[in-house]
Amino acid sequence: MAIPVLAPAITRSRQIVAERSSQAVLRLVPDVKTGEKADRKTFVIFLSTIGAVGLLLLLAINTMLAQDAFELSRLQAQATTLSDQREAVMRETDFVSSPEELAARATAQGMVPSQSPRFLTLNSSTANAASPKG
Repeated sequence: MAIPVLAPAITRSRQIVAERSSQAVLRLVPDVKTGEKADRKTFVIFLSTIGAVGLLLLLAINTMLAQDAFELSRLQAQATTLSDQREAVMRETDFVSSPEELAARATAQGMVPSQSPRFLTLNSSTANAASPKG
């Protein structure tokens, strides 16, 4: 089929589209009274609801913050206690490892101090132990 054969159909379809697009599309709209205002009672209820929701949210946030504050104070007290315990262990370790305490424990176990100590001289050409003269 050739295009000239379809020409009357194309022309007719263009006319139909033009007619339909020139007609206004009308719909029913609900009747709106001019000058009608919102009910005062409805407005007050709306504002009260918004205020109540806001106060409830504020209360929830405050409660969560208070719980976190209690947790923080508990953890700080625990940290202080642990720090005190660590200091006590460090003092005990220092006391137990002091020279006087080590000497006393060695004596209690039957050890005696050396009467003639020997020293190594590492920088000399001989690796012999030298005894002090005395």
